[in-house]
Amino acid sequence: MSSSYGVDVTVPSVARMYDSLLGGRHNYPADREACGELLKQVPSMRELALNNREFLRRAVHTLAAEYGIRQFIDHGSGLPTQENVHEVAQRVAPASRVVYVDNDPSVRAMGGALLESNERTAVLQADLRDTEEIFDSEPVRRLIDLDEPVAALFVSVLHCIPDSSRPGELIARVADRLPSGSMMVVCQLVSDSAEIRDFVTGFMDEQTQGHWGRVREKADVASFCAPLELIEPGLTEVSAWRPADDDVPAQLTWEWEEYGGVGLVRH
Repeated sequence: MSSSYGVDVTVPSVARMYDSLLGGRHNYPADREACGELLKQVPSMRELALNNREFLRRAVHTLAAEYGIRQFIDHGSGLPTQENVHEVAQRVAPASRVVYVDNDPSVRAMGGALLESNERTAVLQADLRDTEEIFDSEPVRRLIDLDEPVAALFVSVLHCIPDSSRPGELIARVADRLPSGSMMVVCQLVSDSAEIRDFVTGFMDEQTQGHWGRVREKADVASFCAPLELIEPGLTEVSAWRPADDDVPAQLTWEWEEYGGVGLVRH
């Protein structure tokens, strides 16, 4: 069975599973069933997703309000929901420009409809590993000035990239394309438990029919961020990154976590 976006809705999608966890409407029974199975093994999954979204909001606000960033490329953006990057950034500075990048065709369809009246935003359907394609695309050339600082976001997406695609090299490649003074936001799922890492990795790889990478360890994320000059508080579980009083409750269990931080690009 296919939706009007030309995708097989019987195969769970990472973007739609995330949407389901956030309480969104752009998901299908297969996505919800996969989330239900994962919740049996990793019961903190919903809190983790909510805290990750709050981290994205805080990071974008910090970059816009404290560092004067006015351009954002959101790699693996997922489906539109509340507090999207452009909404957070444009509250600080209405002239902020955002390009959302995702390879899920439903993201392109839904995001395009949402943003059609916002001339400072665009959605690009592309594989986030295709750095040259992304930077040479019409939306990026139209909205992003590579003579000025840019924020490149990789929020809760690197675990979708297999080791064979070398996620660390991807981060380095994007950093090389950004002007000095740019920023990067990087985080992904990690676990200290080999059992949890193996279960989630195998389950998601099977459910998404290969559209998955790996739950990793904290040391992996640190290696990915090697090209960056991390700002305080460095790499951490994301709910501990400059938390606000009104953030959602922290995880109740710690079988896995979202781990990352924000860093400055210097050449």
